[in-house]
Amino acid sequence: MSIDFSLPDDVEAIRLRVRDFIDAEVRPAEEKLYANAPGGEPERRDVVAMIIDLREKAKEWEVWLPHMPVEWGGLGLGPTAMAFVSAEAARTNFGPFILNAQAPDEGNQHTLLHHATPDQKERYLRPLLEGRVRSCFAMTEPEVSGSDPTGIQTSAVEEANGDWLINGHKWYISGARGAKFAILIAKTDPEANPPQASNTAFLVDLPAEGWEVVRDIDTMAGAHNHCEIRITNLRVPAENILGGRGNGHLLGQARLGPARLAHCMRWIAQIETALELMVTRAESRQLHGAPLADKQAIQWMMADSAMELYAAKLMVLHAAYRIENDLPFRQEVSFAKHHVANTLWRVVDRAIQVHGALGYSTDTPLEKMLRHARAARLVDGADEVHQALIARNLRASWRDTGSLDSATGTLSF
Repeated sequence: MSIDFSLPDDVEAIRLRVRDFIDAEVRPAEEKLYANAPGGEPERRDVVAMIIDLREKAKEWEVWLPHMPVEWGGLGLGPTAMAFVSAEAARTNFGPFILNAQAPDEGNQHTLLHHATPDQKERYLRPLLEGRVRSCFAMTEPEVSGSDPTGIQTSAVEEANGDWLINGHKWYISGARGAKFAILIAKTDPEANPPQASNTAFLVDLPAEGWEVVRDIDTMAGAHNHCEIRITNLRVPAENILGGRGNGHLLGQARLGPARLAHCMRWIAQIETALELMVTRAESRQLHGAPLADKQAIQWMMADSAMELYAAKLMVLHAAYRIENDLPFRQEVSFAKHHVANTLWRVVDRAIQVHGALGYSTDTPLEKMLRHARAARLVDGADEVHQALIARNLRASWRDTGSLDSATGTLSF
């Protein structure tokens, strides 16, 4: 028996093609965009123009929709191969967006592919895959814990004609401004037993009467289209239920597992970038007549970062393998989500430390990376939620089987 960590030739060819595309087309375009931006932040119209141009080039380079089936215009890569492709694309700010493999659209594409009716696929999935529209996923609410979707307060009431009247409040709805449709999770059956059967997913055409984008929420990383939404007497036809009544919780969980891992794939690219910047600075900066990298304290930071990155890659690959092979994956995704998010934060922070005053300035990408990295420990489940899940599964495995194997990766040594 052998464990082969090499990529098949066809997947390796796509990975290298994505790398070449990012280096030849995306990175130069981004550098030009930011160099010409007053105050360092480009205007939205300039960003959109760049994306439209680069998306056409992505199709020419045959790197468009790497995660979607060939019959839907994609390259047909599974989760394991996407780990490598996403890590290449996310070495730039807009790389995943250029490939049409960015959050939240990527998760919505998979959701529609597996749960939408044929008519819904034509109305919503096809234009999304063709890059003609954007979408959002509206589940999180400010009044209740995002870690417990059964507590959702947004309500959907069925009317006599079969349509649904929806009222509620959402926030941190990524991509909401400018989205042409939303997958909205609302409570249709508050007395359902179990409570997980109380929510339903709806497809909402946007803009719509009763759907108000209150604001783009400012964060420590700035405003990046994470919106607060007020929903007041929003009418949605019955045919816009996605995945069946009462299946909103199951649909959301099915979406979030792979989506969490997709975040990790992109974060690995940022970890690699931060480590490269750290090593470059340590080797080039002179202190007392020798490179900074000769100092043992700096070597420890470099070594810890390399080990954590290595573990992060293995976790992501193993979780992706389990998803791709229809094996239970929630525990492994929680391992990866917690570890990769925290590794991102630590490695970027160490890179800033090695850069000293330069790292604290805006002259390198590190300060911006750190502000964005802090969100990683919150999005798609806070650290503590994943730790609780991991511990619960560990206890259950020991109680039920007398072994911890099923809760530690099912990797018997």
